[in-house]
Amino acid sequence: MISGECKYDVVVIGSGLGGLVSAVTLAKEGRRVCVLEKNKQFGGNLQTFSRNKKIFDTGVHYIGGLADGQNLHRYFSYLGIMSELKIEPMPTVFDEICFGNDPRCYPVAQGYEAFVARLVQEFPAEEQALRKYVADLQYTCAAFPLYYADEGEGYKSEVLYTNVTEYFRKLTSDEKLRAVLIGNNFLYAGEEGKTPFYVHALAVNSYIQSAYRCVAGASQISKLLVRTLRRLGGEAINREEVTAVEMLDGRVEAVTTDAGRRYSADLFIANIDPKRALQLIGRPYFRKSYYDRIQELSVTTSSFSLHLVLKPKQIEYRSSNLYYHDSVASVGTAVRYLPHEWPTMFMLSMTEDPEHPGYAETLTVLTYMDFAEVEKWSTTRNTVLAPTDRGRDYQLFKKEKMEQLLNKVALRIAGIQDAVSYAYVSTPLSFRDYIGVHRGNLYGHVKDAANPLNTFISPKTKIDNFYLTGHGIYMHGILGVTVGAIATCAEILGRSYLLKKIRETK
Repeated sequence: MISGECKYDVVVIGSGLGGLVSAVTLAKEGRRVCVLEKNKQFGGNLQTFSRNKKIFDTGVHYIGGLADGQNLHRYFSYLGIMSELKIEPMPTVFDEICFGNDPRCYPVAQGYEAFVARLVQEFPAEEQALRKYVADLQYTCAAFPLYYADEGEGYKSEVLYTNVTEYFRKLTSDEKLRAVLIGNNFLYAGEEGKTPFYVHALAVNSYIQSAYRCVAGASQISKLLVRTLRRLGGEAINREEVTAVEMLDGRVEAVTTDAGRRYSADLFIANIDPKRALQLIGRPYFRKSYYDRIQELSVTTSSFSLHLVLKPKQIEYRSSNLYYHDSVASVGTAVRYLPHEWPTMFMLSMTEDPEHPGYAETLTVLTYMDFAEVEKWSTTRNTVLAPTDRGRDYQLFKKEKMEQLLNKVALRIAGIQDAVSYAYVSTPLSFRDYIGVHRGNLYGHVKDAANPLNTFISPKTKIDNFYLTGHGIYMHGILGVTVGAIATCAEILGRSYLLKKIRETK
């Protein structure tokens, strides 16, 4: 039974992947850790939901780097969850890139050699460019040593200042190949002329190494981490939101929750939006320039998601993900679409019907949506624990957008409108309310190759017992957030010490 006063070595605010990885890492070192989560379900973007007895992922649809010896496999092995994960490899061609004015789809394959070989079949004059691209991916990722659980500072400055647009213009003059190579840029919400190439490399390289789906959803990752934490003597408490922070002599003394409980600790890690984390502490405890910089950072755009339960034997199952763009030219600008042109792209994934192999059972479609489109309902909040009806206008808005997106999907999946049994929609408001991110952003703040240091947020703050983690700190995605949590814990435990333990894990 939890009393009104609780004392721990470490309190983690938020149970997204970054918070859970940090919690387990510190619990493995004998720290008594407590994770506080405002929602009913642990896991942040790892959450799943069930509709009509079908499971849908909130934000994770496939994972890279999980093959034996690869980076995420190494980290998950250290955390003690790799052997229990239920995963299945995706086919060699795991992504397909399609354009509205081209009937073909272009393959993105697992394995560096297969990746090059498949695309050389489509672009026979571009083998040299493709081999250079693959080499540059590996070189760039190696500039971030934690990506491979290595030590050293790397040569970060060498890769920070090149943006995606200029890199690909130098790589090849073939406009369509450039569009194919950035065709899955929904993985990082790439902005033309701004997004650094290292963001592209860190986001896509691990998938080319290996691509997997989570059987029965990505929430198994958070469930396994919570189970491991509890086995190590830690606690994970849901349905309690941290609402206030108590300071003493310039350090965090305790946090209190909306349940009226006070949690004190020696160390605190905030796995929440960095803007909100600083607001909880209060502006006077930080340098004005630092506080204002974090608050003023632009965030990446949000998403509109369509989750469909399909009628049996209506739509043929495709095992690869599909990335569609209206045109080759629109790939780089999709994130900043014009409202009357929406949607200009989508990412689509399916699950196979176990009773009717070869046919799809569910289908998920994701596309960009700017938070401004739902601004008029921004004062409302709606979660499982605090349900709210946003009103008839909001329901009509969702219906209209769903129909527009289905019409676009029908360009590639014939008959999709008539194949739907049930449809469920998530908007930027859903992401904001359930994940707790500023304006429902997909991947944290916007990174800019023209000013990379301005967008850097260190896991260590001026307050010596208050740390940050999550997708706004290092990188987004399963691998990026895991690496970011290790970076946070390295500040606490010592970098060499922690990385040695990770590398020694069998």
